[in-house]
Amino acid sequence: MSKKVLIVDDEPNILLLMEQALEKLEDYDIELLTARNGEEALETIKDEKPNLVFLDVMMPKMSGLEVCHVVKKELKMDDTFIVMLTAKGQEFDKQKGMDMGANLYMTKPFRPKEVLEKAMEVLDVSEED
Repeated sequence: MSKKVLIVDDEPNILLLMEQALEKLEDYDIELLTARNGEEALETIKDEKPNLVFLDVMMPKMSGLEVCHVVKKELKMDDTFIVMLTAKGQEFDKQKGMDMGANLYMTKPFRPKEVLEKAMEVLDVSEED
């Protein structure tokens, strides 16, 4: 079964940046999915069961924190690795994200290389394969 990565952000330019950063994953038969708000993200997570989710915190309809809470605490999808993406680097937010079950926290702006490296590490894919 091929692995899946979901990118969730309401800003089209960030979505595009993330897709470009992660397009190399497609060489490893890893599917890239996108969602533009929290509700869409939750539906996609339920339907597709991605291995890794890059989740923006501030979004319309449902925040990334709420999505994370539902996925981890209500749906008990512990195998889904969630990386919270936020423009805010405050420790309070970070703690809140971790309390909701987030596995990792990345602050925008991020370096595409860093995003790809983290994804490959989480998905257990190495350059040599």
